[in-house]
Amino acid sequence: MEFFEAPVIIDILKAQQAFGAMAVLDDGALPLDRAALAIAAEEYPGLDTDGYLRRLDVLAARAEVLIGDSREPARVIDGLNEVLFVQEGLSGNGEDYYDPRNSFLNEVLDRRLGIPISLSIIYMEVARRIGFPIGGVGLPGHFLVKHKAAGRGILIDPFHRGRILTLSDCQELLDRIHDGAITVDAALLEPMGNRAILTRMLYNLKAIYTQREEHLKALSAVDKILMLNPGVPSEIRDRGLLYMQTGLFARALASLEVYLTRTAAPEDSPHVRDNIRMLRGVVCAEN
Repeated sequence: MEFFEAPVIIDILKAQQAFGAMAVLDDGALPLDRAALAIAAEEYPGLDTDGYLRRLDVLAARAEVLIGDSREPARVIDGLNEVLFVQEGLSGNGEDYYDPRNSFLNEVLDRRLGIPISLSIIYMEVARRIGFPIGGVGLPGHFLVKHKAAGRGILIDPFHRGRILTLSDCQELLDRIHDGAITVDAALLEPMGNRAILTRMLYNLKAIYTQREEHLKALSAVDKILMLNPGVPSEIRDRGLLYMQTGLFARALASLEVYLTRTAAPEDSPHVRDNIRMLRGVVCAEN
């Protein structure tokens, strides 16, 4: 278990509070860039959030100068791609895809390496600053961005340096990831709200930290998922299981009991009930 000095703990608590305050906002008011940096600030106590927001401002200003007055989609996309992927050198980290640093906006901007969703957030936020509407598209296994103009959607892949994708390209992506089990359709290509984007980023971090058995960090990701999506039964269950892993047995018991009351006949009910019986014994012994 990690131990932190008091100033670091204060910074971590501030980051948690900042994220919590944003998580309750309506989707349209939820700031994607600042919320993503609040996720990073818990990992990097004392993070200069405003400094990284200014870096996004600067990237947008450079793109604005390059693009000029035109808002022709092809010209704007070319300008964004030039600034972000040629001049700035942002790229997808295919060699170490599951490095958690790929999910933290400060690290992506500093190391110039990211995964599809973090690079897409940067793309969206730079585009937003110049008044060019871009939405996030959560294909299963690969995040993209999309610009809608005159009834036509333009799909862009920030992980591959802003490549424009056709529907056929998207199907090839899905086939590589899912072996032909998923067919691309209009619903899969609909833009996601900011809440859903942040939730997906947190699910990535949860999976990475669970795989690494970094239970406290996985628990932090689950806490934030539940801030954004209160009452999701599977996350209440997983929070309980992570409380068990971190020795917080009373909290684990409470979470697992809530999970069973909110889920009608879950398939994992026998396993959860076994854990509840064990935890009741532990908690009673502690008292």
